[in-house]
Amino acid sequence: MRVMIDTNVIISALMFPASKPADVLVCVAEEHELILCDYIVSEVEEKIAQKRPDLVSAVKVLFESMLYRCVPSTTFSGHVISDPKDQPILNASLKGDVDVMVTGDKHFKKLNLERPQVMSPAEFLDTFR
Repeated sequence: MRVMIDTNVIISALMFPASKPADVLVCVAEEHELILCDYIVSEVEEKIAQKRPDLVSAVKVLFESMLYRCVPSTTFSGHVISDPKDQPILNASLKGDVDVMVTGDKHFKKLNLERPQVMSPAEFLDTFR
């Protein structure tokens, strides 16, 4: 299954290694095909540098060692999300033919998309672990 993990889940996984977001990251990396976009990678790097500069090297190691497919974020005229900062991620999930989007962001839930299915970390773990 192709799974995209949103920025907020990756950041939570890095900051709280014994958390559900961390469990999601491990589960997806081991059992599914992880799909990210260039926007997510950049956003994680920027936010970690601001919030937890001590984790910058861990982020680099994570992205260098983790197996994932990177889909470019593109302009797309289909579905529009209410938060413009989320639009590149939505576009990439659609372009990347993602089955599940794991996010804590309520803007994605409001879209009521059939595909990708939008799940919180807890919902994902309850369903696929």
